[in-house]
This record gives sequence, C-alpha cells and structure tokens, in this order.
Amino acid sequence: MPEPTDSHNRSGLVCVGLNYKTTPVEVRERLAFPEAQVPDAVQQVRGLPGFEECVVLSTCNRVELYATHGLPSGRDGHAALRDYLVRRFELQPEHAEALVLYNLDSAEAARHLFRVVSGLDSMVLGETEIFGQVKAAYKLALDTGTTARSLNKLFQQAFTVGKKVRNETTIQRGSTSVGSVAVDLAEKVHDLKECRVMLVGAGEMSRTCAQSLLSRGAKSIIVSNRSYDKAVELATEMKGRAMKFDEWEHALHEVDVIISSTSAPHFVIKPEQIEQVMRKRRWEPLLIIDIAVPRDVDPAVNEIEGVYLYDIDALQAIADEGRRERERQLASCERIIEEQLEKYGFTRPGGTVAMA
Repeated sequence: MPEPTDSHNRSGLVCVGLNYKTTPVEVRERLAFPEAQVPDAVQQVRGLPGFEECVVLSTCNRVELYATHGLPSGRDGHAALRDYLVRRFELQPEHAEALVLYNLDSAEAARHLFRVVSGLDSMVLGETEIFGQVKAAYKLALDTGTTARSLNKLFQQAFTVGKKVRNETTIQRGSTSVGSVAVDLAEKVHDLKECRVMLVGAGEMSRTCAQSLLSRGAKSIIVSNRSYDKAVELATEMKGRAMKFDEWEHALHEVDVIISSTSAPHFVIKPEQIEQVMRKRRWEPLLIIDIAVPRDVDPAVNEIEGVYLYDIDALQAIADEGRRERERQLASCERIIEEQLEKYGFTRPGGTVAMA
C-alpha cells in the first residue's frame, strides 16, 4: 500500500468534543449549538487561521467539531477549537477551566466518527437516531460550503461503515433510541394501555416516542408544539390530538406522563406552571421525562409533591439494562470498523492518515 503523499499530511484531521460520558447535561446544554446557528458556526471554524474544512455535530448527548487544518500539529488544532468553544459560548474562566474535552486526530478521529455513526458511542448502545443526526450535520456543512475533498470522503466512508455494522450485526436490536428508552421508563411507572401522554415538541425525538407509545398501546397521545401545523401532522399520524403551544398547560391535569423534547434555548416547563396543575390534579402523581438539551424542564419542578422528573442523564440506568445482549455484538462491530479503517487507508505505518 503506497505511503500518503505530502499533500495528504498537510491536511490534519482533528476532532474536539464532549459527550454524556465526559460532561453532565447542565454543562452540555451550555455548549449546544441550535440548528439554526450551525451554518454560522462551521463558517467561523473554517475562518480560524489554518483551518480548511469543518462539520459541527450537536445532539442531546454530544457536541463535536470535526475539522481539517494545516497547522504544525494536531495539538495546535485542538487548542484552537477549544478556544473557539470558550469564546463562542462566552464561558467564564472557572467554567472554561473545568471543561473536559476529548482531543482526537488522524486515525483516532476517524475511528471515533465511525463508532459514533454506528451507535457504539451512544448512551443507548446501538442507537439508530445518531446515524440520521450525523447525516444531517454533514449535509448542513456541505450545503454551507465548509466541507471539501477530505471531510466529504471521511463522512461518506463513515456512513458506509454505519450501514455495514447495522446490516451485519444485531447491535441495533431492541430499544435503541433515547425516545424508546423514555417510553421504557413510562412503562415501568404506568400501564401504558391506561396511560395518557403529552408530547411537548414535534421533532424526530418526539416522533420516536410517539411511535413507541403507539406500538405499546398507549391510551391517548396529545402533541403540543410551537409550530401547530407540525403538532397536527404528528398527532394525526399517531391517532392523537394536537394542541397549540400556548394552550398545553390547560391539558396537563388530563395526563399521566409528559415527555418533553423541544429545541428551545430555555426552560419551557416551570415550577409555577406545574404547581398550579398539581393542585388541580389533587397531587395525583405526574411523571415528566425531559429528553431535550438544553433542558426543557426547570430541575426545581422535581421538588413539587407528586412530581417525578427524569432528565436525559437519568435515563442512563434504564438504557444500561438493555445493553447486555447488544454488548455481545461489540467485538463484531469493532472488527468491522478496524477493517474499514484499513481498507480506506486511515491507518498507515506510524499512524499517519490518508484523507484522499
């Protein structure tokens, strides 16, 4: 196999990131990129001295920057991206100092991306949603013009690997999404056939929850969303009822479970709202599952009598219960990834990486 040329070596691949394993949700939400701001972010990174290409991946469980640069070393690239995050999110010195990031380059960065796309680095092992989330992040960068030959090839190869893992192993069997794990939790607390559920938000995560609820026979589903048309669309599809966003509080006394997943940058469910509702409910128990990042539900809600609040990090224990069978597939998945890294020329003697 020929050695990579000098031109390949000049474009260093780096990844800087944080995820649910390194960083709690109260910190992750500070560094989450709203989808509307991602085009601006990838252009800002590409505009940093020495940087050439960039993709930003921001989900409820991770924030990762993938980039290529011509700086003297990967360490320089990592430092520049860390400094960018500190500036972008205006982190105070004490928060910047406490920020825990993983810094990967060359083959390690490629390997990490392959594992992410395959669902091997997810809170829910074998998660299926992450494949679509990475595709969306890549497409957004592609449309913005911040990818070229190197990252285009890297991400296309990652999608090939993800499909291969999905098709050749059973890693994705069972509950393999945050949404389905949220429904697992609801099912532990309530008989879903007698359960009335409100979904706050009508995005992909809410759709996953609704599909899972429907398949398990939930008694009724209410969907509330800022865009009422989207709420109607999802509710119709799931044989539920749509509600305007400024009216959802009026139906809270009817429901047993709230699952919230909006893209709001601030709390949308607050203690004073729930306090009022609980009085009307005569303190009948209410389960609230917040799977948004930034969080939708003020943590103080959990202090109200009869309310049981779980955020996305609290779902970890439930997700772990379903891991055992899928963990048996890990060795097969890792072998596929290593074979593909070698096939695509990402691993070479001395650890250098060919990006062409």
